[in-house]
Amino acid sequence: MDQKDLAFFRNLLNDMLVEAQQKGDTTLEELSDGNEVFADPADRATAESDRSFTLRIRDRERRLIKKVKEALMRIEDGTYGICEECGEEISLSRLKARPVTRLCITCKAKQEEEEHQRGD
Repeated sequence: MDQKDLAFFRNLLNDMLVEAQQKGDTTLEELSDGNEVFADPADRATAESDRSFTLRIRDRERRLIKKVKEALMRIEDGTYGICEECGEEISLSRLKARPVTRLCITCKAKQEEEEHQRGD
């Protein structure tokens, strides 16, 4: 991968990181507004369901932030765009679709097939 491509992915990942962090901050603000008292049990159940959904979204954002930071570290150490399974280069089209990926499409398909067979 040439320097132009690395710069493109570094910028893309940095943008993803900023966006994910902003979404996470927004989610935390929404959660802190949850000091309401509900007279109706159905309203409370709805609020708890919404809170649970918000927490799942926050967890996804947290995991994405971690993956983006790891991808940025791989750019710095020169391993970005190299499949961790087979050692081959990951195609640019795959990296554009999934910039945080660690596996080429062949190895990812193989991994998913193995998971499917195990019932994961």
